[in-house]
Amino acid sequence: MKELEPIPLEEIRAARERLRKLVVRTPLVPLNRDRPGTEIYLKLENLQPIGSFKIRGAGNALLAASPERLRGGVYTTSAGNMAQGVAWHARRMGIPATAVVPDHAPHAKLLALEQLGMRVIKVPFDRWWQAVLEHRYPGLEGFFVHPVSDPAVIAGNGTIGLEILEDLPQVDAVVVPYGGGGLSAGIACAIRALKPSVRIFACEVDTAAPLAASLAAGSPQQVAYTPSFVDGIGSSSLLPEMWPLVRKVLAGSLVVTLQQVADAVRLLATANRVIAEGAGAAPVAAVLSGMAGEGKIVCVVSGGNIDPAKLAAILEGRPI
Repeated sequence: MKELEPIPLEEIRAARERLRKLVVRTPLVPLNRDRPGTEIYLKLENLQPIGSFKIRGAGNALLAASPERLRGGVYTTSAGNMAQGVAWHARRMGIPATAVVPDHAPHAKLLALEQLGMRVIKVPFDRWWQAVLEHRYPGLEGFFVHPVSDPAVIAGNGTIGLEILEDLPQVDAVVVPYGGGGLSAGIACAIRALKPSVRIFACEVDTAAPLAASLAAGSPQQVAYTPSFVDGIGSSSLLPEMWPLVRKVLAGSLVVTLQQVADAVRLLATANRVIAEGAGAAPVAAVLSGMAGEGKIVCVVSGGNIDPAKLAAILEGRPI
């Protein structure tokens, strides 16, 4: 796979035009919790029709593809949210869709795929990650939408950055969950093109933080990976094609603990009545800890597709 360069602003703006009537222009609201010297805002991507920002990138990839490329159907490799995005658009377009998912994918996300009419192939995590790295899965035909490093997907994600700047022109920093880098890179490409002074931080959990280790070492690193309730982000390594891009456009990676994320999930539910999955709450955990500094800071709440049993345990303070 060719190393990726920053996505041009005109491609992100073109993505917004394609998606204008299909995705929600999500609100930017203050977090109902003070921190000295900091104004914290929430970009609520959990309010999208599928409960995740993935509807943007998936939609732009399918809408930008020619009818000939889509004739054989579409497939993706996803732990749940990207698969939902592809399935939602594919159903609307009348295209058969398949998802290759890791065996730890949460039940709530798999149920959503079933309801969207998507075929699901469940494989061990290592085999799933190999398909992500190889950009294909043997035996599947059709148009492949990579969940992270497809330029059209990154451009679609970048539309979030345009909205943040429109709603909060004086933003100082944006904190974004980091799974493979497609969301943080897309937002960074959009914002850096319009306001280079804004710092864009990735956010990882300490059970799976390859970006932080790679930035510290100056080269891609392999790390230990421990599955957890924070299933929307985290892996053991970086995608090789993403490393040059994220190293160029991101200000760093903020690493939080699982307990900090659980506390943030609980806070969002009780203070703002916002339901966030672990990945979506991670930026809030980082900002409340002071890792992102002071000023006007936006936390991208990337999704709200959390298993109800896990949410109940977190709200009650029980082990997850």
